Amino acid sequence: MPAPPPSSARNALLRPALPAALLLFLAVTLRSGAMDNTVRFLDHDAGVLALVSLSATVLWGLAATDRLVLHTPHRLLAQAVHRATGVAGLGFLGLHIGVKAVEGHTTATAAAVPFTDGARPLLIGCGTLAAYGFLTVAVSGAVRGAFAGRTTARWWWALHTVAYACWALALLHGLKSGRAAAGWAVAGYGMALAGVAVRLALRLRAPLRIPGGEPR
Repeated sequence: MPAPPPSSARNALLRPALPAALLLFLAVTLRSGAMDNTVRFLDHDAGVLALVSLSATVLWGLAATDRLVLHTPHRLLAQAVHRATGVAGLGFLGLHIGVKAVEGHTTATAAAVPFTDGARPLLIGCGTLAAYGFLTVAVSGAVRGAFAGRTTARWWWALHTVAYACWALALLHGLKSGRAAAGWAVAGYGMALAGVAVRLALRLRAPLRIPGGEPR
């Protein structure tokens, strides 16, 4: 039996085959209309998915602070889900902004600079402010270790509470800036709003515990 070709020879054969296969896959995708369907889906639903994910992030973040019902392992699990839904929400948010700019529903300038959209400056501006706020909260969460001291921990806590205002702005943007929301979407937003309101009310009744400090 002939000896199998060495790995270097196999790699040399595979290198030109991979780009060719990728180009063939893209050609078939474009020819079948799947790309158009994907863009249409993202145009209509990426914003909804972003808002749903970020709503879940707020809810799980509140759940992670509970010390009346949840034990430490449960809070750690809630924190993990909180971070995962936050990453998903930011990903969908990036897709939402990119697709809306590419499709011409707004401009890159309006997406970057609040209240500069020519048609709906207030509503698009609310979305832009919410995006910046969520990004700030995500960055502060990622570098939480830098806020280890008691004073700096208070700054981290203050930055993280910005998420509530951002979520309210995102909710207003999602309901009013685009096409009329479907009934299930309005119901979902309503349940998310009620859930956050109830959980936040319970959180405010509990002693305030700032990371790095004592309850007060």
